[in-house]
Amino acid sequence: MSRREVQVGYTVEQDETGTWCAYALVGRVGCNGYADTREEAIADLREAVLMVLEDDGIPETLSVVLGDVA
Repeated sequence: MSRREVQVGYTVEQDETGTWCAYALVGRVGCNGYADTREEAIADLREAVLMVLEDDGIPETLSVVLGDVA
């Protein structure tokens, strides 16, 4: 099986209790990661994104590649 690279934009913020929260939208599915540190929240988010991609596949909006524009 070939390896595919998918780039997913995300945001990270700290809530009022000090917990770090990372968010991403993968196709139509929202993914979240929570942890005590920013890095751990991103790692938790990565796991959530991978689960969505494994279950649903790569959404069409992420798999379209445009060729060179002349």
